Amino acid sequence: MRILILTHSFNSLTQRLHVEISERGHDLSVEFDINDSVTAEAVSLFKPDVIVASYLRRAIPEEVWRNHLCLIVHPGIKGDRGPSALDWAIMDGEVEWGVTVLQAEAEMDAGPIWASIPFTMRDGTKSSLYRREATDAAVQGVLLAIERLREDSFIPEALDYEKPDVRGTWHPLMKPEDRAIDWSKDNTETVLRKIRAADGFPGVADELYGKAFALYDAHPEGTLRGTPGEVIGRRHEAICRATRDGAIWITHLKPILDGERSFKRPSSLTLGSELEAVPEIPESDLGITWREIWYEERGQVGYLHFPFYNGAMSTPQCRRLEAAYRRACERDTKAIVLMGGGDFWSNGLHLGAIEAAESPAEESWANINAMDDLCRAVITTESHLTVAALRGNAGAGGVFLALAADRVIATPGVVLNPHYKNMGNLYGSEYWTYLLPRRVGQDGIPTVMGRRLPLGIRAAQEIGLIDGCLEAEDIGTYADRLAGSPDYADLLSAKIARRADDEAEKPLEAYRAAELERMRFNFFGFDPSYHVARYNFIRKVPLSRTPRYLAVHR
Repeated sequence: MRILILTHSFNSLTQRLHVEISERGHDLSVEFDINDSVTAEAVSLFKPDVIVASYLRRAIPEEVWRNHLCLIVHPGIKGDRGPSALDWAIMDGEVEWGVTVLQAEAEMDAGPIWASIPFTMRDGTKSSLYRREATDAAVQGVLLAIERLREDSFIPEALDYEKPDVRGTWHPLMKPEDRAIDWSKDNTETVLRKIRAADGFPGVADELYGKAFALYDAHPEGTLRGTPGEVIGRRHEAICRATRDGAIWITHLKPILDGERSFKRPSSLTLGSELEAVPEIPESDLGITWREIWYEERGQVGYLHFPFYNGAMSTPQCRRLEAAYRRACERDTKAIVLMGGGDFWSNGLHLGAIEAAESPAEESWANINAMDDLCRAVITTESHLTVAALRGNAGAGGVFLALAADRVIATPGVVLNPHYKNMGNLYGSEYWTYLLPRRVGQDGIPTVMGRRLPLGIRAAQEIGLIDGCLEAEDIGTYADRLAGSPDYADLLSAKIARRADDEAEKPLEAYRAAELERMRFNFFGFDPSYHVARYNFIRKVPLSRTPRYLAVHR
């Protein structure tokens, strides 16, 4: 079947759909919905059997939906309509929600229903729910709709609010005043709900030290108290802000500037000298309920968690994670599992922190060296067997951090982008020139690094990039079996011997030096491609055309 994905951008949902639809053998192409004429031209060139609109910010042109079957992926239950579906679901405290795949017609979100997939809401941010529950439901719904296209007897369900299972309603675009925080009146739960309902985009507009900011990534604090709205503490790059009945941690802020595209960055980098009088809260203090890095042990296995916001790892975060990893290696355990986060395992460099630095080139250099040091610590571990357990997507250097471990496993639905090219032809480091050939051989390198398309777990396992796929609840069993294996001593000895042989053949530092020589040119050379690409990426500057590797019809 010829399927055209129409989307505002190649976001996480669109990438997952690209992987799932491609794996099923369909003829697939992608077009960014830039304007009516470009969309109509794409349809004329590709001649699709069906158009799947995965993520749009405007209506499909009438000339397209009247003449072609267009299926809209709407992140809401049957009957839910409007552009802020998940925002309102979180704000209204919905327990059950869903994704509806419906046919485009003149009235927004009111066309015939091809599939409706429910899911249970959890206490998470809008972006997290979108990447996980909503994406899983959307994939299930789109694949079901595609199968129903083959059934001559299938008739899509007309939207009928008289039916008992149609409990949605029209919701308008959520406005800033709908989620404005009243620090003197709102309790912690209300503040968290408002920030979580705006996470990803657009953030909650608020004021700090007389300046306007959008707030992102909030977490509850259990002990600290203060005057509502006041910044009462800081830890690393996050700030702690008092509520009426408690406090919350906020990890990222975005300055709101008239007429200028701004971007998210760690809170401390945004506020700078304003925080000089704010006390630093050590992680050792009792009662602290939020940490960006934590470690736990179960039996002979240590689990290191690092759910960094959007998977981005700044220079200080890399340094702290390396220190935490080295402490884990000192424990009397046999295996260490690198857990990353549930939304993202890791996406490598923190482009927001880099862009916010006085010298983005110098900070890029510091960040990549911190990533390299972290990777080297994992690669050279002789005390434990190590496992990278990918429960969320990974990209660029985050993929190669995972490959530094002895075993790499992933949960279903994880999408990998193990290339750097989209960031201004960045060369990449993280010892990838050592790690990747060990996995896929020299002949497999172009398959991984030469293409710019997302890689699904099935394909990654087939080429040897990862070792296996299993459900999240089975990670502990996998690690226990590895740590408790009767062959454990032999496995550890073989690992140490192989590393010694590899080092004798070519030292790790030789790989790093060669990679960093290329990276130095990316950061400090005459070609500004990386700096331009980073600037546009973090400011979400829309592309003027669809990249050719996606728009195969072009």
